[in-house]
Amino acid sequence: MKTDVRPVAAKLYFIPVKMRLPLKFGFETCKEAVCVRVCMTVENGQGQRAEGWGETPLAVTWVWPSSLEYRQRCEIMQLFSKMLAQAWAEFDELGHPIEVGSEFVNSVLPEILKELNLSRGTETEPMPWLAGLVCCSAFDIALHDAYGQLLRRDVYSTYTSEFMNSDLSKFIIPADDTDISFKGRYPADFINYPATKTLWAWHLVGGNDLLDKSELTGSEPDDGFPVLLPDWIKRDGLKCLKVKLLGNDPKCDYNRLVKIGKIAIDNGVSWLTSDFNCTGRPPPDLPDDSLR
Repeated sequence: MKTDVRPVAAKLYFIPVKMRLPLKFGFETCKEAVCVRVCMTVENGQGQRAEGWGETPLAVTWVWPSSLEYRQRCEIMQLFSKMLAQAWAEFDELGHPIEVGSEFVNSVLPEILKELNLSRGTETEPMPWLAGLVCCSAFDIALHDAYGQLLRRDVYSTYTSEFMNSDLSKFIIPADDTDISFKGRYPADFINYPATKTLWAWHLVGGNDLLDKSELTGSEPDDGFPVLLPDWIKRDGLKCLKVKLLGNDPKCDYNRLVKIGKIAIDNGVSWLTSDFNCTGRPPPDLPDDSLR
């Protein structure tokens, strides 16, 4: 199709971020992060080019829970991102961004991850597939953005049969015991368009975030921004809280969730959700498979 594109160049940038307050996330506490930012150039069959941008934090503690030092894991993910930049620039696949991105993830990404892990030796802990997907996501975002820039239109409006060469049946295989079919269906069929103009913001409450004045130590930053949860709720008009829990201390998690619940009720918060980040375990008499 005349709207098909291929990637022809990828520039990579690493943006270090120092956290204002430590974030308790699963078993680890983060004090810093690195964001990967990508500028990708695409070209269509007529030689026209456009650039697009994509960015994501390398969420090391989420995508690669491990006893390895945070810095070591982060550096490996950065190295992998550099390998991806070269691979994307050399990827000679023509199509819609969904098609190009899917082909890259299925055919190229596993090989690069294998190359990385083999280069580190069989005795070292391999980088997980999820970490590879997160590294790759910034490139995929940039690919879609570049496509929209080339066509001078909202890229979400291109997820249709007018622009795509394949329907969703090429990418999604339903379970055998269902009668679901994606034949003749496209992503646009499942997207509200035009997009909603406003969304509720979910405020993340980290495992060590301060809930009330009794938890203050005097070492908190004095920069005009809140440090206590009630002050965040009042300042930002929050209605939704995502609560990070430990997953290995049920009593502590229960008491903390009750405390946050009371704060939420007192301050007009409407929705709470809890997140163990895969740290929670089933009771001893309940097999792991029963949770799948």
